[in-house]
Amino acid sequence: MSRESGSVQAQSNRGWIVAMGIGLIILGIIGLGMTFALTTVSILFYGIMLIVGAMGQFVDAAKRRGFKDVLYHILIALLYLFAGIVIVTNPIQAELILTLIVAAILLSVGLVRMVMAIGMRQSGSWFLQFLSGAVSAVLGVMIMVQWPVSGLWVIGLFISVELLVNGWSYIFLGFSPENK
Repeated sequence: MSRESGSVQAQSNRGWIVAMGIGLIILGIIGLGMTFALTTVSILFYGIMLIVGAMGQFVDAAKRRGFKDVLYHILIALLYLFAGIVIVTNPIQAELILTLIVAAILLSVGLVRMVMAIGMRQSGSWFLQFLSGAVSAVLGVMIMVQWPVSGLWVIGLFISVELLVNGWSYIFLGFSPENK
């Protein structure tokens, strides 16, 4: 492909890239206004996907040969099915548990990053690593302090923020010099 045709293609994609960014930002803003609903819908979607995955595992088990191979796939299918049914029948409980797990992971990763950064003090970038760890740890503590109430909105908030950040990144990508 010549440089000129690549430039024309990039220009024609520029509008789509910017439009997608705007769409993601709009979805992110809407999501910020309904974090509880977005959290619940996300959890329900996850539960349904586990049930669908279980069905796929059962189908795969039917194609297998040998007792152990079939048994392993059936066990995986049953675990997926059980988890999916538990989540779909009690999404609020699943939200609370998953949020507590996310908070613990944020806190743990943050603390490890901070310790790692302290060990890298000779490096010029240690402070940014330490700051990143501190932010993760503080977010984890904030979620834990407000738990169980935080379990009703944190996942929706994270999804909304992710949509907003992705939206802005697409807009910047669309207006980058490479897309002119």
